[in-house]
Amino acid sequence: MSTPASTTKPLSLGVIFLTLYIDLIGFSIFFPLGPELLRYYIAHEPTDGLFAALFAQLQSIAHTTEVPEMATAALFAGLLGSVYSFMQFIFSPVWGARSDRLGRRPVLLLTIAGNALSFLLLVCSGSFTVFLISRVLGGIMGGNLAVAVAAVADVTTRENRAKGMGLVGAAFALGFLTGPAIGGLTAHLNLLETWPGLARFGFHPFSAAALIGLALCVVNLAWVAARFRETLLADRRGAGITLRERNPLRALLTLPDRTIRRANVVGFLVVFGFSFFETIIAFFTADKLGYTPRNLTVVFVYLGVVSILTQGVLVRRFVPRIGEKRASLFGIGLMAAALAALGWAIGVAQSPVWMFVALTFCSVGSGFANVGLSSLISLYAPPEEQGKVTGIYRSLGFLARACSPALAGVMFFQVGGTVTFVFAGAFLALPLALGLALPQPHK
Repeated sequence: MSTPASTTKPLSLGVIFLTLYIDLIGFSIFFPLGPELLRYYIAHEPTDGLFAALFAQLQSIAHTTEVPEMATAALFAGLLGSVYSFMQFIFSPVWGARSDRLGRRPVLLLTIAGNALSFLLLVCSGSFTVFLISRVLGGIMGGNLAVAVAAVADVTTRENRAKGMGLVGAAFALGFLTGPAIGGLTAHLNLLETWPGLARFGFHPFSAAALIGLALCVVNLAWVAARFRETLLADRRGAGITLRERNPLRALLTLPDRTIRRANVVGFLVVFGFSFFETIIAFFTADKLGYTPRNLTVVFVYLGVVSILTQGVLVRRFVPRIGEKRASLFGIGLMAAALAALGWAIGVAQSPVWMFVALTFCSVGSGFANVGLSSLISLYAPPEEQGKVTGIYRSLGFLARACSPALAGVMFFQVGGTVTFVFAGAFLALPLALGLALPQPHK
């Protein structure tokens, strides 16, 4: 007789993959458009509105650097990413715990519908205020990553948990690849040139990218409604979340299992250190190698391909052999060395060849670390709290992505990219040391 997990696995994993993939597109689609968005709103927003006040603050910070125009664009892009990630930080444990109580399917349907609404607002965000609202809503609904990851835990056994988390990592990698590619390739596809009347509905030069995201959300919503079978059985559901536990940091501190708390701290520190790379790579390569957005698209595509191969081949083959803990430590150590090497390759050697070598090891390390830590968290957590514990873990990752851009940007424009990358690599020694104390879970 087949188990519920086995009967739902084929359909559910495909839907989960698409959900994660679209969430990451929503997060990364405007990565290459930061400078263009800034110029657009400078030209079209009133001088006494929200954007003008925000822009003045960014300029006052940027003028302390040697390249104020580039610094302003970097701060603007970092702010947009931080807003999105901060909302994910707040709502990830809420959605995760709600799904522990109500089931994964209804929470996924609600949040995917909300994500579609955020893309619709993004299409019509000729006003910066509407644009900001769309990013806030997208971040709130993007907290459903925890629900999707918990569903993977529902339909995988403890023995093949790492393989399931490899699917999660592949969705992340493909989303980070596709999002910037969509943004970059549609940057010059201005719908207003063909249909100028769309301006009355708030359309702007970058609406085409948002329309693609909206279409993907609609497909995802229809697929979940038609094909996703509930993965959490009624007898395995928990009590949900209390008002006090809606604070992710408080929820972390009140977790009774010390091992889960330590693993969450390790995950937070890993994402915080790696986010330095995500924040400044575009500006570092532009400064030292003369890279344009087109060159940077090649970098992101290469990273995505290596990451997909890592998640789909290396992780699936080696993590079951060496265990989740060793995989995590191996990945963190490899990332640390690769980030320091990137600082040398770009800032000192100024060699694209050595940069791509370092990027390869960085991507492989990231794949092992992310899958290893995700698997450890889900294996440490009891079945009735998968959503809650996974939500806290993902939430802390979002908090790291919300906080690190500010420090990374300040360091880059004050001490340079080489020192910043070496610092990021050295910083990862901290989670590496903490991770040594984590136990290998019993299966």
